[in-house]
Amino acid sequence: MPAQAEKVSQSALDGNRLRVVLMLEVEDGAEQRFLDAYDQMCRHVAAVPGHVSDQLCQSIENPSQWLITSEWESALHFLAWVDSPTHLEMVQPMHGCVKDTRSLRFGVLRETRTSYESGRMQTVPRVGDGIIRHAITFTVKPGSEQKVADILSGYTSPQAVVDENTRLRRTSLFMHGNRVVRAVEVEGDLARALRHVARQPEVRAVEEAINPYLEVDRDLNDPGSAREFFARAALPAVHHVARGADRPESLSRHALIYPAKAGSGPAVAKMLAQQDEEAVDVPKGPLARSTVYLREDIVVRLVDLRVPVEEVPLVAVGAAGKHKAGVLARLLDLGPDWDLADEQGMKRFLVECDMRMVTDRSAATS
Repeated sequence: MPAQAEKVSQSALDGNRLRVVLMLEVEDGAEQRFLDAYDQMCRHVAAVPGHVSDQLCQSIENPSQWLITSEWESALHFLAWVDSPTHLEMVQPMHGCVKDTRSLRFGVLRETRTSYESGRMQTVPRVGDGIIRHAITFTVKPGSEQKVADILSGYTSPQAVVDENTRLRRTSLFMHGNRVVRAVEVEGDLARALRHVARQPEVRAVEEAINPYLEVDRDLNDPGSAREFFARAALPAVHHVARGADRPESLSRHALIYPAKAGSGPAVAKMLAQQDEEAVDVPKGPLARSTVYLREDIVVRLVDLRVPVEEVPLVAVGAAGKHKAGVLARLLDLGPDWDLADEQGMKRFLVECDMRMVTDRSAATS
C-alpha cells in the first residue's frame, strides 16, 4: 500500500466515460462464426442505454488474437448491461468460438481530440494499491442457512500463489438470512485467480456440497451452466477507499447489506461512496477502509474499522450525521416505523443489516 498519508481510492461511480477492452483468442476455423456472432451482438448492443461505440480488431501478428473495444457513457451503464440476463443471451453464440478471454475496464482520463459527443472525463487520477476486489452473491434455500454456513467455513484454503504475478490476498464470506456474499481480494489477474480457485479440489468439493441447497440450480460439470451461474452471481466492487497502513488483524471487519428501494441501488452506492471518501480523510478516524459492491439493487458495503462497530454507529452505517442518515433512509426500504436518523433506529439497522461473518482468511504476506 502507498505511504500512510496517501489515500487509496478506486471507483466506478465517478460518472466519467468508460473504455472496455476485451481480448480474445478465437478457435482455429471458427473465425467466420465468430464474426457472425459479433455482428449479431452489435445490432443488439447498439440499443443498450449508455453504449457509445465499439470496434473489432484482429492481430496483424497472430490472426487468432482479437480485440473488442467499446466506449460507454459511464461505468454504471456498462455494469448494468454486463450483469444482465440480456448480456448472457447476447454473448452465448460466441462461447463456442473462443478459447480464452480477458476483460479490462478503464475510465477515460485524457484524450487528444478537443471535443466529444457525450459523457465526461475523470480529471484527477486515483491512487491504487495493486489489489483487485470482487464479490459474488447467491441465495440458498430457507432453512438450510446453518448447514451451508458449516460447509462454507470448513474447507482448507487454496494455495495463495497462482503464478509469479497473481496471488490470493484475502477471502471474506458473509451471510444475511439466506443470502451469501463472498468477497475476494486478488493481487494480479482476477480472472486467472478465480480459475485457479475453481480448479482446487478443496474448493470444488465445497461447491458441490452446497449445490443441493442453492435456490438457483447449477451444474458445475456443464461449462455453460457454471458460467451462467457465476455471471449472475457477480457483485462488482464499484468503489473502494482506504487510508493508513493498519494491519488487518488490528481492524474490525463488517459487511452491511442495504435494502435499497427498487431502482435506488446506484443512488445508495453513490451516497455511501461519498460519505466514506470523507470519513477516511479524518486523521486517525474510525474508518480505515471501505468497499462498496453493487449489482442492480443489491448493495453491500464492506468496512474495516479501527474501533468496535457499536462505538461509531454513524460511520459504520455510512452516514456523516443524522441528516445524511435521513437522506439514506429515504433510499432504503426500511418500513414506516423505522427512523434511521434516530439512535435506536441506527442501532436496529446495525443489528439487522450487519451480515454474519462465516469466514475471513488472509494469505501470508511473505
